[in-house]
Amino acid sequence: MEICGHVLSLGDVEADRGAADAAFGAPASERASRRAASEFFALDPAFDARAKALVDAAKEAGDTLGGVYEVRALGLPPGLGSYQSGPERLTSRLGGALFSIPAMKGVEFGLGFETARRRGSEAHDAILGAPEGSGPAGSRYRRATNRSGGLEGGLTTGEPLVVRVAMKPIPTLRKGLPTVDFETLQSVPATWQRSDVTSVPAASVVGEALVALELARAFLGKFGGDSLAEVERAHAAYLRAVREI
Repeated sequence: MEICGHVLSLGDVEADRGAADAAFGAPASERASRRAASEFFALDPAFDARAKALVDAAKEAGDTLGGVYEVRALGLPPGLGSYQSGPERLTSRLGGALFSIPAMKGVEFGLGFETARRRGSEAHDAILGAPEGSGPAGSRYRRATNRSGGLEGGLTTGEPLVVRVAMKPIPTLRKGLPTVDFETLQSVPATWQRSDVTSVPAASVVGEALVALELARAFLGKFGGDSLAEVERAHAAYLRAVREI
């Protein structure tokens, strides 16, 4: 299994989604090298120059920037999570973990908010047969699309997990927002001591880690035992059962 976080946008500068998608079709080592080579942890090689110019302009103006990052998890087995209770749905657990990061203002899976603008026939993922176990984890079924982002009914579908997170700009501005003096109640500019222009790239690393921890918790909840050997046996037995359904 692989989990990869990367920056999709900074302010109004967006990475090429096609380039990011293409990176996920490449070997994991190439994807990791491309992200490591980017100052902004982006998978679009053309993103850095435009993002850097925006950061420089915001710094000159005494302002800050927010943005959006995405975390994808590849190779997950179907059926992680739970449909039995709201708090145990993997959607809830991942969303809660990501919202626990300070300054995160929005979380979406798959199409996310775009789903609300589509008809049902354009929003859901049709289930197809997968001859000779060519579906996820060797199953006999697959999805025609992955609009749900790899989660349905609180459970993983076996397709790649895709979650995007929106981060607000850092509130400590060099030019200072208006605030109020406690004693006089007069309007004064907020005190500035120090502030980065943006923390979106750093937040993508934190988001990646929290997704990894939550998925590990779900994995051990389903396959856990007293030793790694027990976990491996339970996982292998489950995959055999998936292939026979």
